[in-house]
Amino acid sequence: MSSTESPSPFTFRLHTRLRDSPVPQQRIRDNGGQFQARTGTITTPHGPIRTPAFIPVATQAAVKAVLPESMAAEGAQAMLANAYHLFLEPGDDILDAAGGLGTFMNWPGPTFTDSGGFQVMSLGSGLGKVIDMSALTPSPGGAQPAPGHKRMARVDDDGVWFRSYLNGDLHRFTPEVSMRVQHNIGADIMFAFDELTTLHDSREYQEDALERTRKWALRCVAEHCRLTEARADKPYQALFGVIQGAQYEDLRRMACRDLAEMGFDGFGIGGALEKRQLGTIVRWCTEELPEETPKHLLGISEPDDVFTAIDNGVDTFDCVSPTRVARSSAVYSPDGRFNLTNIRFKRDFTPISDTCPCYTCAHYTRAYLRHLFKAKERNAATLASIHNERFILDLVSGARDAIDAGTYFDYRDDFLARYYGAPSTSTVPSETGGPR
Repeated sequence: MSSTESPSPFTFRLHTRLRDSPVPQQRIRDNGGQFQARTGTITTPHGPIRTPAFIPVATQAAVKAVLPESMAAEGAQAMLANAYHLFLEPGDDILDAAGGLGTFMNWPGPTFTDSGGFQVMSLGSGLGKVIDMSALTPSPGGAQPAPGHKRMARVDDDGVWFRSYLNGDLHRFTPEVSMRVQHNIGADIMFAFDELTTLHDSREYQEDALERTRKWALRCVAEHCRLTEARADKPYQALFGVIQGAQYEDLRRMACRDLAEMGFDGFGIGGALEKRQLGTIVRWCTEELPEETPKHLLGISEPDDVFTAIDNGVDTFDCVSPTRVARSSAVYSPDGRFNLTNIRFKRDFTPISDTCPCYTCAHYTRAYLRHLFKAKERNAATLASIHNERFILDLVSGARDAIDAGTYFDYRDDFLARYYGAPSTSTVPSETGGPR
């Protein structure tokens, strides 16, 4: 999206497309030729990202309980922070003065920022709730905050009024404000300001929100171009449009066609994603969007969701789940997820996984980790989080290598069969997912 006078250092190059491989042709034919998995490289001013890639979430310029140096050692290629949270604390002007997000948090690699669009929902109709991504029946009167919670975000056609969860101050976010905040934060990849909806919103509301998001996208592009020119001394920041449309095929495809004409550097697939239909919804988008652009799926990381995303053409994705569940003692293993506080681990002097190369598994036992959680020691969350992040990072890097080697289907099916404890016999992508 840069001017002809200043070529963008942001590029995306495709390497291997699964459907071009001679090995899985029968599997692809069995699925109607719909597998979109591919490998590639996103090049940014702060380095490359080999795709598919999992992008760990550093919401407030930190992966909770884990140092950036640890994330680098475990194989993370990039980090994603949240523009709304950083706007509130410490302030986007502070990050700009510090030299940008990466310099501020001592992370030398590529960075992403979410636009604040998630908070349109999480502080509005989603306040005080775990967002239900399975219900398809809209609620009477539309989605509402949980009982006992007062809405902290209100949407109008021009933007959103936010009530700060820190001190109650009122703030105004518009597409232009989101762009200015994200430019100050200095991430390599930014997302256009959008309105995230839920599956409880009516079809009529989904249509209205989609049109708002389209108009906001146009304003984001205009402000992004203005700021890119005004800040020509700064590294180029790529802008991704965000595809909404909930579970409706016509809305999703229309959003893709509309945003594809705006000149975005890439695209985020977000919004209300029914878990059962994740693969189908993502495929609608990847079929419509330009193949030569990178696609990011906002907010998934469970193993079945990861493979579904990759199957259907997603290049990068993020989620807070690895560290969130780690803080409650839940850890991933090749044989599934389990809680370290279980009594059976009191005398278990083996690592979480004897095949995991992470720092935690190399140095600590299940018994010791259980002790840390029971004693409420803070480094329990650190060690469990390091392991969980490495587990998902390795899962995705293994999938990337398998696509290049032509062994992706065997890798995927063997992994899922062991993790979920049942053989995988289907030749179609499992249509599962989770909230952004």
